Amino acid sequence: MKLLMIYASRFAYQPMSKTLDDFTDETQGAEFEQVLVAFIHAEKQDEADPKGVEDKLLKNLKWAAKKNDTQKIVLHSFAHLAESKADAHFTKEIFDRVEVRLEKADYTTSQTPFGYFLDLDLQAPGISQARIFKGF
Repeated sequence: MKLLMIYASRFAYQPMSKTLDDFTDETQGAEFEQVLVAFIHAEKQDEADPKGVEDKLLKNLKWAAKKNDTQKIVLHSFAHLAESKADAHFTKEIFDRVEVRLEKADYTTSQTPFGYFLDLDLQAPGISQARIFKGF
């Protein structure tokens, strides 16, 4: 898994074009303030250890949120961080499980529409912990 986390003072999205027909139709955008945005790329090898990948993703998200003093996290599928890609349904299932676990730990969590190209608007402060990349 590849994970790019960006702490944003403002993050907004609007669905533009659907790329995966198997997922829910979405037309509504959203906007967030003081949020950790997780650009997540699940790789094919992650399918061999879903629980391990899920646990590492959760640990990294909590750590980065704490570093940036936020309880708000947005999960965004971003399949452009590596060449290998996991099955889309596998990735969405990881997102759903991590979202539930984060909410049980008192985080406010959202997901961008899965299977869409989105218009993104992101404002991030120029501080070191606002941009963190992890590969595991």
